[in-house]
Amino acid sequence: MSTALTDLCRHPIVQAPMAGGGSGPELAAAVCGAGGLGFLAAGYKTADGMYQEIKQLRSLTGRPFGVNLFMPQPSLADGSVVEAYREQLAGEATWYETELGDTDGPVDDGYEAKLAILRDDPVPVVSFTFGCPSRAVLDSFAAVGTYTVVTVTTAAEAQAAQWSGADAVCVQGVEAGGHQGTHRDDPHADGTGSGLGLLALLGQVREAVQIPVIAAGGLMRGAQIAAVLAAGASMAQLGTAFLATPESGANPLHKQALTNPLFTHTELTRAFSGRPARGLVNRFLREHGPYAPAAYPAVHYLTSTVRKAAAKAGDAQGMNLWAGQGHRLARELPAGQLVDVLAVELDAARAALSRPRAGGAA
Repeated sequence: MSTALTDLCRHPIVQAPMAGGGSGPELAAAVCGAGGLGFLAAGYKTADGMYQEIKQLRSLTGRPFGVNLFMPQPSLADGSVVEAYREQLAGEATWYETELGDTDGPVDDGYEAKLAILRDDPVPVVSFTFGCPSRAVLDSFAAVGTYTVVTVTTAAEAQAAQWSGADAVCVQGVEAGGHQGTHRDDPHADGTGSGLGLLALLGQVREAVQIPVIAAGGLMRGAQIAAVLAAGASMAQLGTAFLATPESGANPLHKQALTNPLFTHTELTRAFSGRPARGLVNRFLREHGPYAPAAYPAVHYLTSTVRKAAAKAGDAQGMNLWAGQGHRLARELPAGQLVDVLAVELDAARAALSRPRAGGAA
């Protein structure tokens, strides 16, 4: 049932779409060229900005690739809650000599315009985060030959994606870096430990749906890819592993922080965007995380100027350092070489699993 998915590339390795600059044409082309499935992140870009990156990627590779879209988000918080957070962040703006951002930015991320472009000039794969498109949208992509993937964080979300007509689901464990792709942002679940680890979630989803599964969350080594494939995934998606590559568009401070002993662990936080996202624990996250409201994307716009000013000042303590739980295993290799190494590690792990144990039956 996963042939159409696995036929997209030589290795069962997907480079995660990392919005905010991490996943650009150079990274996606390098991954595609090495036999993986590269992705462009259309989140936070205009429709034309997305189209220009697609054109650039097509000039760099003739292999299949994907584009990821953010689903439009409902407003969860009233203005007074956001303004209270603005007051708390006033000291950050003063420190970095900037102004806090305007929270009246678009809430749909140019969704309809991006859909129109991708239907008019189809790409091989389109994936969706923060929700599930309607059956009409997914059927429209099927009509133009585009393979569709919906990010899910529960078995119920996976069933909804299957019912709506998605070709596959990307199962995101709580270990994953960056934003959690939950279909409904529930602030009451914060701090409850409700998020499932990848292997537990993967088992639940595999029993709930019949469509192919891509596994994501904390994967950094070929042996881990072998584990999720053995658990029923058709492919594995890695984000943090590709963040440290030269082709990644991440800020150098962000790349260095992945393996810097100063940053010992990650946490889920609303501090930077108003939606739960996993990042390295720094000063900003510690000081503001407990008070950040469930108000995406208003908080994203509010903190954007501070984050940019912190990066310009060379201060990683004021940046959003998205990273999965496996960040200490990041390797500063060219993206194509990283795919090669992961493939070798995967083959070795599979061979080890297939060998009979000493003293066991032949």
